[in-house]
Amino acid sequence: MTELLSSQHRDSASTYLQLGGEAGIRKLVDRFYELMETLSEARVVRRMHPPALAESADSLFKFLSGWFGGPPLFQLERGHPRLRMRHAPYAVSIVERDEWMLCMRQAIDEQVNDTALNSKLQLMFSEMADHMINTDGSSPGIGRPA
Repeated sequence: MTELLSSQHRDSASTYLQLGGEAGIRKLVDRFYELMETLSEARVVRRMHPPALAESADSLFKFLSGWFGGPPLFQLERGHPRLRMRHAPYAVSIVERDEWMLCMRQAIDEQVNDTALNSKLQLMFSEMADHMINTDGSSPGIGRPA
């Protein structure tokens, strides 16, 4: 994942700016979590999150800020993202990946009009979501750890 976080984003400062900086990333994150909250097709991945999504949204915003070449807010606050390790307590199968991506794809499609940037983001998030799978796809994950 370190490669995914670094080598793929050599032009990431432009990604941060193309998205509209802080305001654009917040808008994307807010829409993503609105979709997760409201789409019945995202109910499995929604159960993996706490009842209130504000903390999750803040964490994703901070991660994306740095991932897209803006201020490394997540890293400054919590260290290296180590996404797979941080998500290890959760069962992430293709079900959760697909539901997460459903929300992210729709948020990107609604928020990002530039075709090239939209395609780039879809690919970046798809590769990241694939990397998060840590269990087979035979059954949905169990949700948040106790």
